[in-house]
Parts: sequence; C-alpha cells; structure tokens
Amino acid sequence: MKSPLSSLLSRFGFASSWFELYAAFSTFMMLLRTVINDLVPKQVQSYIVSKLYGLFAKSKLNDQDQLSLKIDQYWNDTKTHNELYLAAQKYLPTLITHTYTSLRVGKLGNKSNNLLEFAVDGRQDVVDEFEGTVFTWRLCVEPQKISSDDDTKWMFSSEFSSEDEKKRAWELTFNKKYREKAIDKYIPHVLKTYEAMKIEERDVKIYSWNGGGWKPSVLSHPSTFETLALDPEMKQTIIHDVERFLKRKEFYKKVGKPWKRGYLLYGPPGTGKSSLIAALANYLKFDVYDIQLTSIQSDSTLKRLVCDTPKRSIVVIEDIDCNKEVHARSMDQDLLETPKLPRRFLPPRGMVNYMDGLPAPSMDYDVHEQRFSLSGMLNYMDGLWSGSGDEKIMIFTTNHKDRIDPALLRPGRMDMHINLSFLKAKAFRILASNYLDIEDHHPLFEQIEFLLEEKIEVTPAVVAEQLIRHEDPDIALDELLKFLKEMEKQREPKKSEDIHDFLG
Repeated sequence: MKSPLSSLLSRFGFASSWFELYAAFSTFMMLLRTVINDLVPKQVQSYIVSKLYGLFAKSKLNDQDQLSLKIDQYWNDTKTHNELYLAAQKYLPTLITHTYTSLRVGKLGNKSNNLLEFAVDGRQDVVDEFEGTVFTWRLCVEPQKISSDDDTKWMFSSEFSSEDEKKRAWELTFNKKYREKAIDKYIPHVLKTYEAMKIEERDVKIYSWNGGGWKPSVLSHPSTFETLALDPEMKQTIIHDVERFLKRKEFYKKVGKPWKRGYLLYGPPGTGKSSLIAALANYLKFDVYDIQLTSIQSDSTLKRLVCDTPKRSIVVIEDIDCNKEVHARSMDQDLLETPKLPRRFLPPRGMVNYMDGLPAPSMDYDVHEQRFSLSGMLNYMDGLWSGSGDEKIMIFTTNHKDRIDPALLRPGRMDMHINLSFLKAKAFRILASNYLDIEDHHPLFEQIEFLLEEKIEVTPAVVAEQLIRHEDPDIALDELLKFLKEMEKQREPKKSEDIHDFLG
C-alpha cells in the first residue's frame, strides 16, 4: 500500500520537475521585466501600476487610508488666482498618454507655434507616480452659489450656469502615510516644473527707452547657438560660463557681490555681436533692455534706467566706444572733460543750438551736468547702483576695444572679454550648414577654408551675403570661392605697397 506522500509525488511528478518549472518561470519573468522597461514608456508603466494598485488596494483600504487635498481655482472667493491650481493645470497634461480617453484640445491664437494645447477633462482621473508613490488628480467642477436681492439660489444645470459661474478645484488624493512627501517634495516638484514650463514658453521681449519708461517689443531675432557662426569651442565656453553664473546665487551672496555678470563683445562690424546677444536671450529666455548712451543726458537718467531693469534680464549697451565719456583718458583728455560755462555765456532758456539741433542747456544747470560721466558709468557697473535686480547680465559691444577706458574693462565690470573676429574654417562650416544644408564635406571646402585661415580677413556677414544669393550649393560655393580669390588679389598689391613703404 502506497503512503500519502508517495501518492502526492506520483500525482504531480518529481521534485526536480518543480524546480525546473520554477527556474523557467523566473527566467521568463526577468525577460518580461526587461522588455517592459525597454519598450514601454514610463508614463504608461505608471498608469498600469496605478490601475493595478487601485484594483488590489480597494479591498484592503478604506476611505480613512486616503488623504485628499482640495486646490481651489481662487482664494476665498476673491478671484485671486491660486498659483498651485494654475501649476496643476499646466503640469497634468504632460502626463497624458494614449490610454486617456477624455481630453480637451485646442489651439491658442497668441502662440507663435502650431502645436495643439491639451487640457485634462474632469471625467477621468490623472495618475502620477512620483518616487514610487501614486498621486491621483481629479478636476472637480461645481455650480457656483450666487445671491440676489430676493433670495439665494443655486444653479445646478449647465443650461443656466455659464463657465465663469462654475467653481473649479483640483482634488489631489494619496495614501495618508505619504503626507510629508506630498507637502515637502511632490507639490514643490509640480510648482518647479510649472515655472520651468512658463519660462520655456514665454516670448522674449526687447525693451527700448523712450524717455519716460521702457517700451517692450517681441524679440523676433531667430538667432540660436546652433545657427550662430562662431567657433564651437568658444560657444561651449560662453554657454558653460553663463550656466555656471546662473547656478551660483548663494555663492554671490556669501562673498557679498551683486549677482550679475558682465561681458564685453569686441571685434570688427559684421562679426556677429548682435546675433550672439539674441542667441543668449533666446537660450536663457531673458528679456533684453537696450540702452543707447546717446540718449542719456545725466547720471540720474542712467541711474533711473538701471533701477527700472528687473532681474533675469540682459542689459545691452552697444557701440560703447562711440561715446567720448568712456574713452581711455590717455587718448585725449579734452574728450573727457566738458568745460563749465559761466551762466552769463549760456543762451536763453529754450533757444535752439543750431550746431547740433538740440535744445540749449537750461539756465539752472551747467553743460557738464547735462552729460553722464565716467564715474556714473562705473557706479552703474559695480557700485551701489549695480545691486538693483538679481540674476542680471550686462553686455557691452565695441568695434574698438583699445579706445575704452581701462577702468571699465577690469573684472567685476566686464568679467569676460569675447573676441568676435573674422570668419575661420570651423565657423564657415556652420554657415554652410545653415544656408546650404551641407552637413558633411564638399570638394570646394578645402580651398575656401585655406583662404579664410591663411590669406584673407572677411566677416561672417559678408560670407553669408554671398551664400544667400544662390540656392544650389555647388553654384553658391563656386561663386564664394571666386569672390574670396578676388579679395586676395586686391589685398596683394596693398601688401606690396606696405612692404615698400617699410623698406623706404
């Protein structure tokens, strides 16, 4: 007679077969997990996990295990927007996958792109997994309670309730044991993502001073670091310096310096100074404030301009060498000092000076007080005025660096000097890619690059003008080569004359 154990083994097989089955199953599960991690997007995984979690957890958890936070659209019925509500409204559509069946879609007319805008519909929950914790969002729309002179009534039906009269709120639900994580980590994560999205989507503006304040316009300059005809190594140096500056708020505070950075862009006209400024603005999403020194009549005007520029902005002073107040004092002292005239020699108030077309100075001030000074500029750059606004970048441009007073050039005022010189081989490749869509090599590249490196000096603007004349890459490069060779021929006689003059 067989024992019970013998009967059991005979029914299910030997133990070794069970181990083989277990090993095969374990191998299959490991392969399945690898395939899921590699092929299935994280958002889809989170959605599946949340659904499975809800399926198996409903029987174990009751309402007391869940905590819900209500995020109203407005604070205390004052129509003051709740920033967290707006953040959730912008953040949650990024979690939408193809599994969602209830969405709102539209196109905003004030957007410069053609992308569709998605919004979450209140008929379906949005699930987000953050650091292993599931958070569920639901949009709640309720009729708004209104009052009249006779009584108070509720509007229950959308037939009588307009969109503006509906009360909206986000309901965030999670396991109550993750309360601290939700408050300390998850909600700040949503707000931080929202701020980054706002910066990324905003239109960069350029402001000009109209005498009474800053006048904004949309900066439509399309220049980016990808399209900028600049040596790739110099690009990376500039990007690294700017990003390092933006991350060092606490460092500047610790050492007692205003959180600002100054750049001097110098080089011949047409070498891309304005394009570099636009590329920086588009990269950082910083507004540009353009200061024309010729329109500044006094230090007080300059001070007002500085104080009215906010943080996260780029303040630009182009062609600084064109103003005599900032010239090197060793060049010509007469250019720096405007003599004070006795009041009896000043023309009557309101009389026009026909020499320059400007109104004559007021009787209450002398001529010297009508112009800003070098000391005023220095205070603007690193004096008490320079602390107006954090996270500020100041950019100065010049065609003649040697004309600028050395006091302006030192670190702390112009921290980084960037030489934008004539076009060289590496930058030419970028122009060829931008204008002719040539990504690799072309038979004429070698001759063109040899001329650019060894024989002639030509700006990116001149070469770009040659390339834009022809759509066919072969014709464009052939014509450019002819143009550069002609420049070389015109340059050779001048060299011979220079050598002849030198030898006497």
